[in-house]
Amino acid sequence: MKLATLRDGTRDGMLIVVSRDLQTACAAEGIAPTMQVALENWDQIAPSLRDIYIRLNENAATKAFAFDPRRVMAPLPRAYQWIDGSGYRHHGELMMKAFDTENKIGFPLDEPLMYQGCSDGMLGPCDDIEVADESWGIDFEGEVAVIVGDVRMQTRVAQALSCVRLVMLANDVSLRNLIMPELAKGFGFLQSKPASSFSPVAVTPQELGDAWRGGTVHLRMRLYWNGVEFGNLDTGVGASFTFQHFIAHAAKTRHLAAGTIVGGGTVSNAEPGVGCSCIAERRATERIEFGSAKTPFMKFGDRIHIEMLDPEGRSVFGAIDQVIAPYRNDRSVAPSM
Repeated sequence: MKLATLRDGTRDGMLIVVSRDLQTACAAEGIAPTMQVALENWDQIAPSLRDIYIRLNENAATKAFAFDPRRVMAPLPRAYQWIDGSGYRHHGELMMKAFDTENKIGFPLDEPLMYQGCSDGMLGPCDDIEVADESWGIDFEGEVAVIVGDVRMQTRVAQALSCVRLVMLANDVSLRNLIMPELAKGFGFLQSKPASSFSPVAVTPQELGDAWRGGTVHLRMRLYWNGVEFGNLDTGVGASFTFQHFIAHAAKTRHLAAGTIVGGGTVSNAEPGVGCSCIAERRATERIEFGSAKTPFMKFGDRIHIEMLDPEGRSVFGAIDQVIAPYRNDRSVAPSM
């Protein structure tokens, strides 16, 4: 099953069901007005949403309309929590080797690294990434993320995957030149981690079939920067920690409310020739090889495209396709309102 949130002028949008081929959609009218309502009542509501999905795929749904990813918000436009992990050991070790001289950030073997980001306004898949200052080191990060139902405190690793309701792609936007000064304060990320963006649709783990195993997605993520391929990585390779570990770790001392989004970290493969899912990793490689980084960070007008295809070449989640734009403080209200 594939779900999305149609932009309708409200903060939370309208829940819609999207066909497997991402061509048509149908409102979840009379079932659940928003994604958050569906997540909070998943066991009761999911069967009805699944019925719509079946009819859409059979071209038998009434009131179906063409699906346009430019008209949707993030699948969950605002969330109670957005917590992101660092699951790929190669990424952590590479970044530490190339850049970390003062903070001594390690990559622990016994528990995952996680941080809590801003969740009150997620970016849609085609929304501009607005940044006030180009010199802040604008970077993209291709990730897989999940949305969970209610998770009880002290949920164990063995039970954690049963809490996953939906899977989607994420662009965890980073402002690299602000990260190290923040980390040096010893209190974590804040200004260096602005709003993240997400794929047009979120899909159930069952929809992924055999590609969902071991607590992650085993498909290739493709990233294009200004139309040029930047990375073609297998998201199922190289993860030391996967979603069951992240969920259990986050729930050690607290409950997680339905609608919490958990990120799996910047996808990174050690295999040569597959590229990277963020600029910082390429710069790290350059610094190790040449003594200095050569690839610049993103500039205003740059475009990032992130997508995942199934073995038949069909888009699974739709594409994140965004442009970097200068932020102008001339609005009477915030964009998410």
